[in-house]
Amino acid sequence: MATSRANKRQTGNATNPARARKESVKPEKDSLFSIIGMGASAGGLEAFEQFFTNMAPDPGMGFVVIPHLDPTHASMMADLLKRYTRMKVLQATDGIGVEPNSVYVIPPNKSMVLRDGRLQLLVPAELPAARRPIDVFLRSLAADRGSAAICIILSGTGSDGTLGLKAIKAELGMAMVQDLDSAKYDGMPRSAIDTGLADYILPPSKMPERLLEYVKNLQMGAAKVRKPSSARIADALARVFHLLLSHTGHDFSQYKRPTILRRIERRMSVNQIKNVTSYARFLDDSPEEANALFKDILISVTGFFRDGESFVALKDRMRPLLATRPSGSTVRAWVPGCATGEEAYSIAIIIRELMDEMNKEFTVQVFGTDIDEDAIAAARTGNYPSSAAIETGEADRLNRLFVKQDGPYRVRKDIREMVVFAVQDVLRDPPFSRLDLISCRNLLIYLDRELHRKLLPLFHYALNERGVLFLGPSETIGEFGDLFEVLDKKWKIFARKTPAQIGHPGLPPAMVLARQMPPSAARELEAPQRFDVTEIAEKVLLEKYAPPCVVIDGESNIVFVHGRTGKYLELASGQAKLDALSMAREGIRNELASAIRRARSERQDITYAGLQVKSNGGLQSLNLTVRPFVGVTGGRELFMVVFQDMPSPAETSKGKRVTSSEKDRHIAGQDKEIKLLKENYQLTIEELGTSNEELKSANEELQSALEELQSTNEELETSREELQSVNEELMTVNTELQASNDDLSRANDDMTNLLNTTGIATIFVDNGLSIRRFTPAATSLFNLIPTDVGRPLGHITSALDYGMLEKDAEAVLATLTPKEAEAQTRDGRWYRLRLMPYRTRENTIGGLVMTFIDEHAERQRARELSDLAAALDYERSVVDTLHEPFLVLDQDLRVLSANRAFYENFKTSPERTAGRLVFELGDGRWNIPALRKRLEEILSQDTSFEGFEVEQEFPPLGRRKMLLNARRIPFDGGQQRILLAMRDVGG
Repeated sequence: MATSRANKRQTGNATNPARARKESVKPEKDSLFSIIGMGASAGGLEAFEQFFTNMAPDPGMGFVVIPHLDPTHASMMADLLKRYTRMKVLQATDGIGVEPNSVYVIPPNKSMVLRDGRLQLLVPAELPAARRPIDVFLRSLAADRGSAAICIILSGTGSDGTLGLKAIKAELGMAMVQDLDSAKYDGMPRSAIDTGLADYILPPSKMPERLLEYVKNLQMGAAKVRKPSSARIADALARVFHLLLSHTGHDFSQYKRPTILRRIERRMSVNQIKNVTSYARFLDDSPEEANALFKDILISVTGFFRDGESFVALKDRMRPLLATRPSGSTVRAWVPGCATGEEAYSIAIIIRELMDEMNKEFTVQVFGTDIDEDAIAAARTGNYPSSAAIETGEADRLNRLFVKQDGPYRVRKDIREMVVFAVQDVLRDPPFSRLDLISCRNLLIYLDRELHRKLLPLFHYALNERGVLFLGPSETIGEFGDLFEVLDKKWKIFARKTPAQIGHPGLPPAMVLARQMPPSAARELEAPQRFDVTEIAEKVLLEKYAPPCVVIDGESNIVFVHGRTGKYLELASGQAKLDALSMAREGIRNELASAIRRARSERQDITYAGLQVKSNGGLQSLNLTVRPFVGVTGGRELFMVVFQDMPSPAETSKGKRVTSSEKDRHIAGQDKEIKLLKENYQLTIEELGTSNEELKSANEELQSALEELQSTNEELETSREELQSVNEELMTVNTELQASNDDLSRANDDMTNLLNTTGIATIFVDNGLSIRRFTPAATSLFNLIPTDVGRPLGHITSALDYGMLEKDAEAVLATLTPKEAEAQTRDGRWYRLRLMPYRTRENTIGGLVMTFIDEHAERQRARELSDLAAALDYERSVVDTLHEPFLVLDQDLRVLSANRAFYENFKTSPERTAGRLVFELGDGRWNIPALRKRLEEILSQDTSFEGFEVEQEFPPLGRRKMLLNARRIPFDGGQQRILLAMRDVGG
């Protein structure tokens, strides 16, 4: 069952609003003006603009604005808000008092709380992820202002403000949230709406109108419900309770009246209803309002490890309890009123940590129950906003026990599997049993004394011996000190103790009987609970008896014999067994069975006097007593059967013969037997009634077990659906990853082949100049092997005679300016070095790309060409000094060059000569067949000729006789050259 589970946790650094309230004298919260805490993050400025533009300049309220600000820069928020309102806008300073019609903005890099109407600035958490300035302020606002506290959650990412909203609602404040359509970023509004506690979900421009109406109705309606002095109001309240019962199935009439009245008053203000009679009519006409009131009463305000020191104390108290348990045993805990499950998971986490600490494994069952079905559904998912998950006490718990998802955190699977959630009304439904821990915090404070008298004995029944009861800081066991022992007075931790009488006036008899273990369970406990039967029996005999006796167990089996008992007991024929009832002699068998049943039922000595047992052919008078062992058997049921001989009738008459007719003796025997039968019949009826009670209790146990199984089945169904959904998501992701992997493989293959075919030595290094990748050509310059990836470049030997490589690389990383240089290897080969920044797709620098281009061959060719050009220049200068014309022909008989005498004598130019066939010169005058033949012979036969005479027209010289000399000259590359000289010998 759940009630308002107000989270009284501390806020900020060393902040305790509850203590602040106790140490200061303050007016009633209802007489205070309302203070509105407004939280926003990304997109918040636009929402603030719309809100304050539509807010009246004198609303009679104070506004505290808590945006997420950059802690390293000055804020202009206050200056910006001044443009949208005529109210006074200030950046908050430490100790400033909040006044109506004013706006206060949190400064950067600060947390802020409200104490006694004044703002106090605190140092924020060191880790940015742990900073929740909106939650911190709203919690302090709830503690300081109570029902006059109002929170507004606007656009932003994350979940900051959600826990603060719950705290506001726990104190009967009001919550407004920006609707998702108008929010630029819907993370914070969505998280707040998902709590189900928002009173209004509106765009910022519509909020001021509703806010003013709410505050007006709150002030006008105060105290109209709190003191129902008239019978009419009392009847209306009774009608409200009846309507709640009919709509929800839960009776709240025995909850503390002030708590319920405050909830009703708040709903009246939200719905702008001025009296409780009208509200009762409205409730009757609106099932939605009945559910809203139900939710208001069950405000699910909880958290992980509430009051962290109390959970440290609980862990210390649980440690010795679990230390005695062997691995493999079962540990059971129950958290009634668990709300959305944070406390149940906190208990499971503590047990998990104790198991790790002790190196043991238990079967852990933590039952979280509540009457709020929505809260239970949320608890089963194990999903919590980051603001809630971060508050797990120890720093590493968040990483160890939670999994970060897209937005929320999720409790780790093995912790979720320890906890079973179920809908249960602790006031009406059967409880769980054989528990090691019950954590019932901030539930009893909302219930009246009669419900306390019902629940605390119920908890006592449900706990194992020395089981732990964990209550809230404002709760106590009251008049039930005989049921519980105080373990920690400050943090309200108690241990179950066994009172003098099993049971209690507040506990139903059926539950007491159900607490008795069946024989099979008792036998299982015999081994670890060893005791000396002989020592116990002798001790009792010495104190009480001297006559013969036997000790029997609950099944009448003899476990100890004292004295001579043969006159009373004898072994029966057949298979040997030590059953006292089977061994009893004639005359005491029925009485012994009756005495055992009565002793078991009445728990006191049962004596049958004047019995006669047949022994050795005669009759022996005796008194038969059955005495139960109480409190000394370690839980085992034992009885002592005592046989006390009495004088025979002859001895009692002192020798006088007593005569009696046979008929009288027969009648006396019949009467005695009838009396015994009546007693046995009465015992049988009583045992039947006890059995019926046991069956009833067993039925209740089975019902509880059925509910547990049903809840487990629901959990399994939820898990199946989750697994199916996860499987579908994984299939989609796998397909996408496969496609991406294929693309990446192809791109990697293309890149590898490209780098390998270029033959350029390339090395990729990261920002620390460690090698990330290199091409095969790089191994000719650096002594690289595949395992060198990840090593610093400076650790690799190089063939380059260049000592500035690392400094140049660092300079390029620092300036992002590419660098080129020339470097020579120790064997004289030249390379061009180029260093370029490595840029990622996000345009970030991920290191360097070093390329080493081999320029040795190019340099060699350049040098050869230079030498050839110089030789040609030299030859040309020599040839130009000759007075006779001169031609150089290639292997195709084309003119490569001519000397100056040729150009001057034949009146031509290089442009008309170079590159042309020799037979095309002079407009074809040199096309002489004999000359062609001789030149071709030179090429094919490596011959030469001298004095070859040619006489013909040579324009512009006219008809001239020329003597031609030709020979082949060698040239590089196997090419052939012909040197053709000519001399003019006249006309």
